[in-house]
Amino acid sequence: MGKYFGTDGFRGEANVNLTVDHARKVGRFLGWYYGQLKKQAGDDAPAKIVIGKDTRRSSYMFEYALVAGLTASGADAYLLHVTTTPSVAYVARTEDFDCGIMISASHNPYYDNGIKLINGNGEKMDEATIHLVEAYLDGELEVFGQKYEEIPFAHRDAIGCTVDYAAGRNRYMGYLISLGLYSFKGMKVGLDCANGSSWNMAKQIFDSLGAKTYIINAEPDGTNINRDAGSTHIEGLQKYVVENGLDVGFAYDGDADRCLCVDEKGNVVDGDAILYIYGRYMKERGKLLTNTVVTTVMSNFGLYKAFDELGIGYAKTAVGDKYVYEYMTKNGCRIGGEQSGHIIFSKYVSTGDGILTSLKMMEVMMAKKKKMSQLTEDLHIYPQVLVNVKVKDKAVAQADEDVQAAVNKVAKALGDTGRILVRESGTEPLIRVMVEAETEEICHTYVDEVVAVINEKEATR
Repeated sequence: MGKYFGTDGFRGEANVNLTVDHARKVGRFLGWYYGQLKKQAGDDAPAKIVIGKDTRRSSYMFEYALVAGLTASGADAYLLHVTTTPSVAYVARTEDFDCGIMISASHNPYYDNGIKLINGNGEKMDEATIHLVEAYLDGELEVFGQKYEEIPFAHRDAIGCTVDYAAGRNRYMGYLISLGLYSFKGMKVGLDCANGSSWNMAKQIFDSLGAKTYIINAEPDGTNINRDAGSTHIEGLQKYVVENGLDVGFAYDGDADRCLCVDEKGNVVDGDAILYIYGRYMKERGKLLTNTVVTTVMSNFGLYKAFDELGIGYAKTAVGDKYVYEYMTKNGCRIGGEQSGHIIFSKYVSTGDGILTSLKMMEVMMAKKKKMSQLTEDLHIYPQVLVNVKVKDKAVAQADEDVQAAVNKVAKALGDTGRILVRESGTEPLIRVMVEAETEEICHTYVDEVVAVINEKEATR
């Protein structure tokens, strides 16, 4: 991860550690850089960059700042307006854009925001380009064989223009509808839009496919995105599904690249369960290329046991849908994702897509003529206990010999009945200790053993 950009973009509190000036400079660099790349390839056309945003109050402010920077550098800015992250990736990939920008802090509260950069293939921006953006932000840019204290402004007819491009968002919606293999007629579906990006899209898509669609948290006011709503606060949808006798419910996050499900009984079906349901469905139809489902190290032990019983292979990556997608691309895998609901169907999209995930879950229900609860009957999720331990130095704490000995002791005791995972937080001075086992009591016992050793060693440092 860089100085400003993490695994999911440049994120921070609006006008505190992510400011309008940051956004303008990001636009300035991208507009100039992609224009230069075109000129070097013999193309004098201006760079084309597509922008989407979520419903945060500050998203409009950052949009205007980015547009000012882009056009001042000679690029044309195409505005999708309020839309989802996967729609920006889709439009960038299918409509010949040099790159895409999504303004969103995903599942964070409204006062945070973020700038996500997407390349022309609809994938998260490569690290080399991110490094150049960060160098420009720090006034230390060196590229194309020279150093730049400042990059040039465009003049006269070379100044970029702004294009209203809501049509691109509509084409993305049409694409999702076109993927529907079954009519949803007769199905009562609940959608929790988190007062975010999906608020004016998801219901139209489900209605178009014949569902009787019930919608909650689709009244954004700029400050209520993710507030007691969406995939991070799914209890509201659980209650709504049961009280209204719905067949299924789907909850998205602020920018709709995540989806979690609720079955007809009100139980949560998380990302692991989604991978199980669709991985099994693909296996049964001979569509699971490489016979591998890609997960992260945080996926539940019960998921792996279930895959073993089905003869389905699996890979484990670092936490982050970026790493999941990289593995899928490199190894030709068709499905992967995270427990949090970032699910990637690489045949159709290049990023996690919450609305597509919900459509795919509907597809399995319709094809197999089963309720959502029946699709998870053979998946037994193990209890999990996770404790965060504050430390002075994450690397030193995790590498400590006594800590490692305690971890190995627990791993040996659990054998094939559970697992322990100890990892560093990517953003905080924390060591995360997680145990999965057959009972919660066993989890607590083993977590406490390792945490005690970490705390004891920290006291001596």
